[in-house]
Amino acid sequence: MTNSNVFQFAQPGTFTDSLTEILRHGARALLTQAVEAEVAGFLAKHADLKTEAGLSRVVRHGHLPEREIMTGIGPVCVRQPRVRDREAVEGKRLRFSPSILPPYARRTKSLEVLIPILYLKGISTGDFEEVLAALAGKDAPGLSASTIARLKGVWTEEHERWQKCDLSAKRYVYFWADGIHLEARLEDQAQCLLVIIGATPEGKKELVGFTDGMRESAESWRELLLDLRRRGLSTMPKLAVADGALGFWKALGEVWPTTREQRCWVHKTANVLNKLPKSLHSKAKRALQEIWMAETKKDAMVAFEAFAQTYEIKYEKAIDCLTKDRDALLAFYDFPAEHWKHLRTTNPIESTFATVRHRTIRSKGCLSNKTALAMVFKLLEAAQKSWRRLNGHNQLPKVIQGVKFTNGIEAAEQATPQAQAAA
Repeated sequence: MTNSNVFQFAQPGTFTDSLTEILRHGARALLTQAVEAEVAGFLAKHADLKTEAGLSRVVRHGHLPEREIMTGIGPVCVRQPRVRDREAVEGKRLRFSPSILPPYARRTKSLEVLIPILYLKGISTGDFEEVLAALAGKDAPGLSASTIARLKGVWTEEHERWQKCDLSAKRYVYFWADGIHLEARLEDQAQCLLVIIGATPEGKKELVGFTDGMRESAESWRELLLDLRRRGLSTMPKLAVADGALGFWKALGEVWPTTREQRCWVHKTANVLNKLPKSLHSKAKRALQEIWMAETKKDAMVAFEAFAQTYEIKYEKAIDCLTKDRDALLAFYDFPAEHWKHLRTTNPIESTFATVRHRTIRSKGCLSNKTALAMVFKLLEAAQKSWRRLNGHNQLPKVIQGVKFTNGIEAAEQATPQAQAAA
């Protein structure tokens, strides 16, 4: 037997992937270039600083020890340049604080988001090492059960701190509220997650309220709204958007009675169609769309009457479901037209939680309420960074000031008493 016919078999649990190795090599080169560019920029910024001897005060000083950063394609090694300030001024030295590669960073943000997703998928703490090793490589550091448990504890603490943050400097023009039912198996006490997203005067969307509740009851919603008020949110929103869950509207009327109500058209359409035979769904859905897509409130009312006349004889329950919330369904006409697409539905919450729902299944083990809240909070925190700003955000100050809008257009100013007298 010669060496030419002796083959080396892969050991159990190992594999080679040339493409992944190429990607890691490229990622290492790009990361090195980016870090070097950031250091060069810092040195150029302070190039004019000199010591008493006339030497450059801020200079390169070798490299820090090599470290591995966990990424979605496995560990990537990098050496960060060291920067030295040769001469202290008033006892203080300039320090280089890298933004690309923060000190003590050991994993990328994408991997930080992956961990709560896998946890909600039903992966137990003890199985994380095996699962993440398959994704990031068997030699990936920091993937032990104790590390995952420590991360889970950190995220729980972050959620608890967020729930106690001061809101006295905050103001929200609009609220979107909904109760989200996850498929992950939770404790019996938690039937759903109560979520509130708010729009700031600058048009940015922010997560305002997030907790677990009992079947979207009025008591659970009341506790959440009162907690927001206790934390300093004293100014009530101008408009709240939610589905037909009576618990939220009852609690809102008690805590912030002057806030206008806007029913979600997506939920209302689904509720009406459920009371009609499937053979009529396509036609009825188009007729309902003509209502909330009408350019004026008057046109919407005409479409309302047309729909009622078409279906009220045979399907009275469907018409009752639609007409009982007529005013709340058409409240958006009293706000800027640029905001209508945001105000007609609870889509800001639904679109965010669509991916969360898809990433959760009924696991064999039962998640505690506290753990599930921490995991979902981390997913929301990541999603919040990509939330889009409201269209027509320049109209929001007018809404705050109480400017009247008719069919989405700012109402003409009333004639002054002097002008009326002159007329």
